[in-house]
Amino acid sequence: MNDVKHISIKDYNYDLPNERIAKYPLNERDLSKLLVYKNQRILESQYQFIDEYLPENSLLFFNNTKVIPARLFFKTSSQKDIEIFCLEPISQSTDVYSSMLKQGNSTWKCLVGGASKWKEQLVYLNTSDLQIKAEIKERLNGTFVLEFTWEPASKSFAEILQIAGAIPIPPYLKRDTEDIDLERYQTIYAQKEGSVAAPTAGLHFTERVFEKLKNKNIVPSYITLHVGAGTFKPVKSDTMAAHEMHGEYIDVSLETLESLYHHIDKTILAVGTTSMRTLESLFWIGDLISKQPDINQQELHIDQWYPYSNAYIRLTAKETIFNIIDYLKKNQLKTLFAKTSILIAPGYQFKIVNALVTNFHQPESSLILLVAAFIGEDWRKVYQYALDNNYRFLSYGDGSLLFRK
Repeated sequence: MNDVKHISIKDYNYDLPNERIAKYPLNERDLSKLLVYKNQRILESQYQFIDEYLPENSLLFFNNTKVIPARLFFKTSSQKDIEIFCLEPISQSTDVYSSMLKQGNSTWKCLVGGASKWKEQLVYLNTSDLQIKAEIKERLNGTFVLEFTWEPASKSFAEILQIAGAIPIPPYLKRDTEDIDLERYQTIYAQKEGSVAAPTAGLHFTERVFEKLKNKNIVPSYITLHVGAGTFKPVKSDTMAAHEMHGEYIDVSLETLESLYHHIDKTILAVGTTSMRTLESLFWIGDLISKQPDINQQELHIDQWYPYSNAYIRLTAKETIFNIIDYLKKNQLKTLFAKTSILIAPGYQFKIVNALVTNFHQPESSLILLVAAFIGEDWRKVYQYALDNNYRFLSYGDGSLLFRK
């Protein structure tokens, strides 16, 4: 573990010219360029042909989280602007979806823009048929716990956000949300509301691509990780020891776990780093359950250092997935709800995922560390190739299909 803690983020830097950041998506999702890395070789393609590079009967995991309009613009009684960015619900449940369905009031951890102007108890957001009040319940380190109340109270928090909120596109795009983002900053299979950022590797998939995959007997499976704003959090510490990974909620059905259990020996492909983090976290959740079989589901949380503190366990991936299935059945549960702060960095030993579809990430980010853990020092070769061959970077950019070393 010490080796991982001593990783210097400065060693994972590269020069990303501003003009290489894709400010807008292409007109068609699956015409984005696809860099294929396998056996230390690089090939060029497009997402519409991704099926040609995948073995038949592969198991593809997609994150079906849905981005919520998490930005709300309030006014103080003196008409000063307060921008609130909802990060995650404060709830006894790890089921984010349940918090979205709450009526009348809901408590969330939030970022607040213009917090110094918030002198009174309440701020207000009014539309023609809606009034929302926000009250500070607690001030944390850089964030706030806010309670929202609204009228009419019969509306859910999800409905409130749909009426009054704005989609929070990535800050590095340096522009306001536009109409195109309402459609294109969601995957076509987005279903479970709760993310404040899109699982961007999935933005390239279309019905045409899914049909081609089906013809190779590659059937998609869906898992959920609600992406938090921490995905954009830069690593500011010199070494990873001082970097606190953000926690995110995962949601995986018993049916999906059983499918993974029966296909664990096939090529397991994660579409996106969020799917990767979920799948790898499942292994460690299964390990945690083996040590604490009576653990409460609310306590199923994988800390960022857990995989490194427990690196010498002898369980197989199949055994850990069986542990989760057995746990759910014993507790008469249909879905696993848990939280993960997993840090995947060079030195991490992958347990489940064989291949990864992912976009090109920011320099000195935890996501670059994940890619470097997956394909080794060749991450530099891959990124240099993309820079030299006019690939578009970050959320709306092109992407890659990476096979594990």
